[in-house]
Amino acid sequence: MKRAADFASPPQDYNIVVPDGWFRLRLDPDDRDRGIVALAERTFRGVDNAPRLRDQFMRDLQRKAKEAHKVGGIELYLSTLTIGPVPLASSLLISLPAPGEWPECEDADELAEHLADGDVREDAELGVVELATAGRAVRHRHREAADPATQMGNTLPTTNLSYYVRIPTTKSWLLLNFSTPVDPLADRMVELFDTVSGTLHWA
Repeated sequence: MKRAADFASPPQDYNIVVPDGWFRLRLDPDDRDRGIVALAERTFRGVDNAPRLRDQFMRDLQRKAKEAHKVGGIELYLSTLTIGPVPLASSLLISLPAPGEWPECEDADELAEHLADGDVREDAELGVVELATAGRAVRHRHREAADPATQMGNTLPTTNLSYYVRIPTTKSWLLLNFSTPVDPLADRMVELFDTVSGTLHWA
């Protein structure tokens, strides 16, 4: 497996390993509707008399998928894992912002400084880390207040973890944006997100 420093030209693709039970939704308009239907069928399998909830679920997911694609979203992973009856809700959005949407920072340290200037939240964690094969990256953790209107009634704060990874031999950055509203298990979920990020590698 090639490390970031081994590339003399831009990689053709990336790969990442996610847990079993995470559903992959491609955000390309030609693919996403089929994926949304498949996820809705899985989510509401065995649930009687829930067509309204199912339709709302699909509308919300389609809206989020369209918004994510507009800002460079490539694929969205959604957890279908549970502990007993409790869903371990979490997501991973992988995106590639268009040229000009990010400052032309030369390395992770410079990007971290830029991001630190715009984040004044006391609970935020921001720093530079080394991913095993993908190279140096900016790691940014913070919490956001709940928005029940757009989170299907969720009233708990959302924990977000973002990794900004420079694509070898380019000035572009790949973004991994994780989030979970499961506040009591936020630290454990972040440990999982860190593990997933560590599997990122270029191809």
